Amino acid sequence: MKISVITVVYNAQDTIKRCIESVIGQNYNNIEYIIIDGGSTDSSLQIINQYKSHIKVLISEPDQGIYDAVNKGIRLATGEIVGTLNADDFFANQEVISAVAQAFSDSAAGIVYGNLDYINSVGKITRKWKSHKCGKNSFNRGFMPPHPTFYCKRILFDKYGFYSLEYGSAGDYELMARFLHKWQVRSFYLNKVMVKMQVGGISNSNLMNRFKAWSFDLKAMRKNNVFLPVLAIVLKPVRKIFQFL
Repeated sequence: MKISVITVVYNAQDTIKRCIESVIGQNYNNIEYIIIDGGSTDSSLQIINQYKSHIKVLISEPDQGIYDAVNKGIRLATGEIVGTLNADDFFANQEVISAVAQAFSDSAAGIVYGNLDYINSVGKITRKWKSHKCGKNSFNRGFMPPHPTFYCKRILFDKYGFYSLEYGSAGDYELMARFLHKWQVRSFYLNKVMVKMQVGGISNSNLMNRFKAWSFDLKAMRKNNVFLPVLAIVLKPVRKIFQFL
């Protein structure tokens, strides 16, 4: 089973080396690694080029944001399974992709996801996102899986669509709501920490961005038939309270 891992990069010279080495250090031997750079102006590309022999596809050109870049990667992917690992993030250990492959092999799932640790700039864990099994009504209660741990069959994008650029920072939430809630794609919860994610996401950087994120969440919920979206949008951040250390 070939698994395509897509890394989106833009001016990530401080973290891209760590990200790449966590991918090429996986003990699974059928990974297609795709890197989509948005036209970095720092030394990101020089660092990436040091690992050219491990990278199947490398594109560097301007894009319309994270989800436009991810869509480029998906269209180029030839793996049966597709997932992402952003430039600021890295795999928790060398067995993550092997565990993902095993989960797909052992189940009839079209989607696999797991747990996530948030870390600060010195590597200290500040929050643990422990997910759970997605039920039929989970999104109605504010649920969403950690997107950096989200892997799905490539054919689902052709069947249900790619990432939409209409939802800003909630583009990942909208796609997962579409696949898991609207279309009820069968999923498998892999109860292990898969990714270490460095804090500082754009949706939480200030209060104005947080309000924008809420408005995009609400739009995504209405688009994908989430029952009582206003209640779900209140419950969604409440779930995070129990994740902090």
